[in-house]
Amino acid sequence: MKNLKHISLVAVLLLSVTSCFDKSEPNYQFMPNMYESEGYETYGEAAFPDGMAAQLPAEGSVARGHVPFDIENSTEGYELAKATLISPIDSMHVDLTRGKELYDIYCGICHGNKGDGQGNLVKREKILGIPSFDDIGRAINQGSIYHTIYYGKNAMGSYANQLKEEERWQVVSYVLKLKGDLEK
Repeated sequence: MKNLKHISLVAVLLLSVTSCFDKSEPNYQFMPNMYESEGYETYGEAAFPDGMAAQLPAEGSVARGHVPFDIENSTEGYELAKATLISPIDSMHVDLTRGKELYDIYCGICHGNKGDGQGNLVKREKILGIPSFDDIGRAINQGSIYHTIYYGKNAMGSYANQLKEEERWQVVSYVLKLKGDLEK
């Protein structure tokens, strides 16, 4: 009888604890301010030293996945890239199939799928003056192509945001292949 009382008391306690539990409501929060932080408006006042919520990145920081390019966007930088910059991709790791896919997506619309400067936009006369890769006056090489992809040149814009570093080098390798095919 004594055991029956203890068992029924424990059962009543368990039922009372579980009967108050509702799965549709959140559990108790012991430190609610860790879950519900105060939101700041981007250009509103905040508790930072300058009073603004939008802060500049720390000096010397580099964005995740970004590799800085130390050659400047100028004529001197272009000539420096042309003279010194070479592909870090080993010839065994050059993927011309991938380079062709990227070239067709980003470059072929203007430069043409053969690199002859006869892309769809040129044929429809939307833009003019796209030179062929085998023009003697151009004398392009790995460094000059990479610099042009990174910064753009003349009417061509930069593709640094669309292509990762390795992808840019794959496109460079494919452009050099096209140039070689045109010079035959």
